[in-house]
Amino acid sequence: MTFEQLGLSAPLLKALAAKNYTQPSPIQAQAIPHVLEGRDLLGIAQTGTGKTAAFMTPSLQRLAANRPAFLKPGQIRMLVLAPTRELASQIAANAEAYGAGLKTTVGVIFGGVANAKSVRTVQRGLDVLVATPGRLLDLVDQRAVDLRNLEILVLDEADQMLDLGFIHALKRIVKIIPAKRQTLFFSATMPKSIRQLADEYLKNPAEVAVTPVATTAERVEQRVTFVNQAEKTALLTLFFQNGKDIERTLVFSRTKHGADKIVRMLGAAGVAANAIHGNKSQPQREKALDAFRDGSVPILVATDIAARGIDIPGVSHVVNYDLPNVPEQYVHRIGRTARAGADGIAIAYCDREERAYLKDIEKLTRQKLAEEALPAGFMQAVEALKRLKPEPRREPQPQQRNKRNESGARGHARDPQRHGLPRNDPRQDMPEERNGPREGGRSMRGVPGAARGPVANPARAGAPSGGQQQRHGGQRPGGGGQRRRGGGGGGQRRAG
Repeated sequence: MTFEQLGLSAPLLKALAAKNYTQPSPIQAQAIPHVLEGRDLLGIAQTGTGKTAAFMTPSLQRLAANRPAFLKPGQIRMLVLAPTRELASQIAANAEAYGAGLKTTVGVIFGGVANAKSVRTVQRGLDVLVATPGRLLDLVDQRAVDLRNLEILVLDEADQMLDLGFIHALKRIVKIIPAKRQTLFFSATMPKSIRQLADEYLKNPAEVAVTPVATTAERVEQRVTFVNQAEKTALLTLFFQNGKDIERTLVFSRTKHGADKIVRMLGAAGVAANAIHGNKSQPQREKALDAFRDGSVPILVATDIAARGIDIPGVSHVVNYDLPNVPEQYVHRIGRTARAGADGIAIAYCDREERAYLKDIEKLTRQKLAEEALPAGFMQAVEALKRLKPEPRREPQPQQRNKRNESGARGHARDPQRHGLPRNDPRQDMPEERNGPREGGRSMRGVPGAARGPVANPARAGAPSGGQQQRHGGQRPGGGGQRRRGGGGGGQRRAG
């Protein structure tokens, strides 16, 4: 099977060839013919399976075949809704690449950038707009965007949309777009809530899925180490100082504050890392991602929400510093490694209170994680880490009135119900990470391998540090909502 055999036009074939994509992935082979026919589609696929090309390339072909003579100010022909800034940016970049030969106009809007810039993006009219729900509704309220002639609606990462409380925002958006449209619906999992949403929005959809439910990447070696919560940072420090064949490592923290704390402690031990989460400004997030992508700072500490949609090749290790309380999130996390035919390693740190989470993960994935003992010199590292004095948290900048989270929604304190969050939603004020490592002293002497770390101290290497430490806010544990069942797996290098 080739892209040409799927019915894609010459400009799209040229764009795919420029990205070195020659063979369609399973999701592309299944989805593209249905989208070209104009059918609604329900697709079950994770990030990294090629789903962006699966819905974007045939949609661009349909848009090009029926392009109007001109677009009205603010008119949008195709709308792609994404839960996070990073995913929105990634989708828009792919749309521009695929549509270059079709003269497709593409724009992206999300929170964290000036409202005026978002207005300028849409005011000329666009073939394709990629947006987070919150920022889109802002422009709708300002009458800056016109959705009355929308032809194609795409909901990407629908399960994450629901986890973030965007259900009411989605329902409002659907009410103001034409009933006669093509709707493409993608989700990594298929819980009951997603099925109900699909039944409401889709008309006689084709259904495609690329992996069995809740499978994990076959080439990911999975391990677990049982360790007290307060001693996890020492274990992580030893991992980086003594580890071999560590290329890029993605570390998952349950909370924003926890992510910043990990970065500070690693930095005090001479290991450079950056954090990415919703309290980081957009420039900080982009800087951290660029440093991770080019390898100058190959350690990225992230929350689940911020990491959603990040598709960076060459991630050799995923460390679950905190186990997610929603087992499907584990599948999403470890799917960040073992891409493009490479092998990967996923390591879980499990505290006594997280054993129930581990049990749920093993039940969902139908496999038992291999137990890995604590390394030699662990207790010395724990004691040495207690003497460290990491760089203190910097005071956050004053919050602007329209400060937004990573999903582009308004700050909850201003109007939590505006985008589907009840006023007393627990995500507004989640507790900080418990039992963090003790802080004191300055010396790292006595820690085995302290001079052999794969990454130098950022102050000495000239690499970007973990960035300014901003106000720590709540992060839903595990990035999740209701407990869900189902998942997908990673795959080979694919378009999109």
